Amino acid sequence: MSDRLWLVVPAAGQGRRMGADRPKQYLPLAGRTVLACTLERLYAALPEARLCLCLDPDDAHFDPAWVPFADWRRALGGAERVDSVIAALTAIAPDAADDDLVLVHDVARPCVTVDDLARLVATLADEPVGGLLAAPVADTMKRDDGAGRVAATESREGLWHALTPQGFRFGLLRRALREALSRGVSVTDEASAVEAAGQAPRLIVGRRDNLKITHPEDLALAELVLSAQRQAAQAASSTPEAPPAGANSA
Repeated sequence: MSDRLWLVVPAAGQGRRMGADRPKQYLPLAGRTVLACTLERLYAALPEARLCLCLDPDDAHFDPAWVPFADWRRALGGAERVDSVIAALTAIAPDAADDDLVLVHDVARPCVTVDDLARLVATLADEPVGGLLAAPVADTMKRDDGAGRVAATESREGLWHALTPQGFRFGLLRRALREALSRGVSVTDEASAVEAAGQAPRLIVGRRDNLKITHPEDLALAELVLSAQRQAAQAASSTPEAPPAGANSA
């Protein structure tokens, strides 16, 4: 299989649930913007990847200086996430081979860790179908009755929260998305399109702090997560290495 890696980051959403004066990807986070933090994290793990960034055609907030990747291009984002991803795949088609790996990552997930990204790519290196970062459901699950009351408690056994990135081979992903749309299948993420094509994507356990900024309180939570991750990394780098077994002390 090809070892060439593409990153697709849909960033054309308006984020109206945030109630802000600009799309959520341009809100401040840890002294930067959400978009800049996300791209920085992706670059830290995958600096050799080729990036396709999907932006609204009327975007007046984007600054190319936020992009750390040497090889990147811009695609016009669509009304829905799936439209943006298809536009990105079309944009890279002249240079992409069918077996190139494409990772699609939410711009509003700036807290994905370098370790999770590296493990995802390593796991998918020889995976013919593809897969996604995901976390087993830990909470008790309730189904409502449509009127704001509990109708039933659902078993959480075998349930997972789908995260991103989600990674699939270019040819498979492009066909799956097109076929799903032509059949009227609801495409909530890339994996759902691949599932509709009769394939079973692989679940790769990811950290629960890979949160998606959707509501106003999520921004403050993401700030706390990033701070905690930085402190943990600093603590790990400052811990002295243990001496070799059997070494004599001075």
